[in-house]
Amino acid sequence: MKKYSELTKEELQALKKELEAKYKEYQAKDLKLNMARGKPCVEQLNLSMGMMDVLGADSDLTCDDGTDCRNYGVLDGIKEAQELLADMMEVPSDQIIIYGNSSLNVMYDTIARSMTHGVMGSTPWSKLDKVKFLCPVPGYDRHFRITEYFGIEMINVPMTKDGPDMDMVEKLVASDESIKGIWCVPKYSNPQGYSYSDLTVRRFARLKPAAKDFRIYWDNAYTIHHLYDDKQDNLVEILAECKRAGNPDLVYKFASTSKISFPGSGIAALASSHNNLDDIKAQLTVQTIGHDKVNQLRHVRFFGDIHGMVEHMRLHADILRPKFEAVIEILKRELEGLEIGTWTEPKGGYFISFDSLEGCAKDIVAKCKKAGVVMTDAGATYPYGKDPQDSNIRIAPSYPPLSDLIVATELFTLCVKLSSVNKYLSKM
Repeated sequence: MKKYSELTKEELQALKKELEAKYKEYQAKDLKLNMARGKPCVEQLNLSMGMMDVLGADSDLTCDDGTDCRNYGVLDGIKEAQELLADMMEVPSDQIIIYGNSSLNVMYDTIARSMTHGVMGSTPWSKLDKVKFLCPVPGYDRHFRITEYFGIEMINVPMTKDGPDMDMVEKLVASDESIKGIWCVPKYSNPQGYSYSDLTVRRFARLKPAAKDFRIYWDNAYTIHHLYDDKQDNLVEILAECKRAGNPDLVYKFASTSKISFPGSGIAALASSHNNLDDIKAQLTVQTIGHDKVNQLRHVRFFGDIHGMVEHMRLHADILRPKFEAVIEILKRELEGLEIGTWTEPKGGYFISFDSLEGCAKDIVAKCKKAGVVMTDAGATYPYGKDPQDSNIRIAPSYPPLSDLIVATELFTLCVKLSSVNKYLSKM
């Protein structure tokens, strides 16, 4: 098949007729498939059902240090959970706070606290004329919704295969005191599946912000979410690197077990410097007497240690890997060489990023929906839901059964072709 850019008007019109006939066939199937979010599938959730049995009415709910997990207290989490999550996050166990089930909630609280009370004695952001955040794009829509909710101005920073454009990050952070943070998904990024290079992490650790209350929001959501045993990305650990660079307070590091155990009832954690943690605990002491220690103990008893968690993630990978490979195989088979789209081939995480011809993403997603396949809204991977090129689409392979995923992806490629043909015809 020739590149679409090389087809004559007559060839494009003939191709359009053929594609529209196929599209009507899909519409007649009355599909109801959902690829909108990166939710674990039922088979993945079933992997953790043993967690429901590790604690019972006759279980000893006392920690090694004598803490009774049924009672009040232990603001920063039981010691065993701190050690488990610290190993997962590659940080010292005394530099971590264990929260409830949602790391997104922790990030929201961190922004809210900065708005109302400032960061380590700095002026509360709500009292400043302007507050800005850097947003690597495409990126995680829920990050952007938090900063938008608080009225924080978001600045797009292009992503590369090595991470954000660090020349741009360094320049902006050093020159503008109103820039207070940057969102980062450093490993198997959402949606591209890129992992930051060693050099990128080291440049982050050596930033020289104009604002003393600038923080890097390091959301390491996919820290052990590999698809392959023999092809894994590894990161330089940011907290240790910041300490070496003389910037120990520069980073808030977030993670959770949301896609390891149960997304609705996992445990989340924040790791940072002792100075940052002391600042956070001052607010946390008012907010809560302690998070769910029984659930923390449940996770510890189920996984045992980091080795148990890693083995558990291999089971997740066995379920996810065929789905990612099926999507990529279909994209290659149907679209390779046509020059109407590009896509990432991640080694972990939860998403594949697809870039269509400029101006086609919304139309592709709308066509999919009209034929019964719901995808993430085009533009969602950019602040304010506005993709300047209208080209990025996030593909989430995890939730649908493999047979449904194959049908949905084949329909997706058909919609890409149809939208691309229409774009070329509109220019003739």
